[in-house]
Amino acid sequence: MAIILAYVAAALFGPFLAPYGQTEVAGDQWTPLFWSQPGPDGDAFFLLGTDHLGRDLLTRLLYGARNSIGIALVTTLLAFAAGVGIGLLAATKQGVVDQIASRSIDVLMAFPSLIFALMILAVLGSSIPVLIVVIALLNMASVFRITRALAMDLEAQDFVDVAKLRGESALWIMRRELLPNAMVPLAAEFGLRFCFVLLFIASLSFIGLGIQPPMADWGSMVRENASAISFGVFTPLIPAAAIAGLTIGVNLVIDWLTNSRSVGNEA
Repeated sequence: MAIILAYVAAALFGPFLAPYGQTEVAGDQWTPLFWSQPGPDGDAFFLLGTDHLGRDLLTRLLYGARNSIGIALVTTLLAFAAGVGIGLLAATKQGVVDQIASRSIDVLMAFPSLIFALMILAVLGSSIPVLIVVIALLNMASVFRITRALAMDLEAQDFVDVAKLRGESALWIMRRELLPNAMVPLAAEFGLRFCFVLLFIASLSFIGLGIQPPMADWGSMVRENASAISFGVFTPLIPAAAIAGLTIGVNLVIDWLTNSRSVGNEA
């Protein structure tokens, strides 16, 4: 939780803490860590060095936290809102509704995710709204499958049959009976799906179809500075480590959440 909170704080307050502007060229290219150099307004200090254009890497990393985490979070929320809603509806209604929803998802999942995203982004462009909708659509399919499977198991329980005998509506059963009992596994899936979305956005940015410059993004920061490795400069490893650190933190919380649920079930 401490790791995740640190990233959230960086995303929320990073632009206020950043020593330079997001696109400001503050020094020479690829200056080392903890480096200072004279400037027109006095000595400039670079805690994490600079990138290939001389922009402060700490500043880019803080702005990148807001862009990368914010877009990944919105995308994951959109994917879950659609996937959970359709999955619960398919499990509750079953019959024709379930068949239409399931076969539509099968068609969507038949396309390789990366190829589908590249095709759509190449046609519609790499704007942030298009990026969010495309990635949310791809991840919605997996969320639907998991939600439907959980809801189908719960549909066979006695408390759902009692609710149906009382004459409760499908919406009431979805909201009061199915969703609360599926919340823990769905919360764990939300964390995993967020990690997948974050890595997918970083991958698209790395190949130039994700978040576009001059906006800071961890994936594009790795791509822009990749050639520095040839000169023994480890600048691209810093945004890569930022991605890895957040992924590890989220997975640790997921492990804790699932282990707590297992202990509770045993008790």
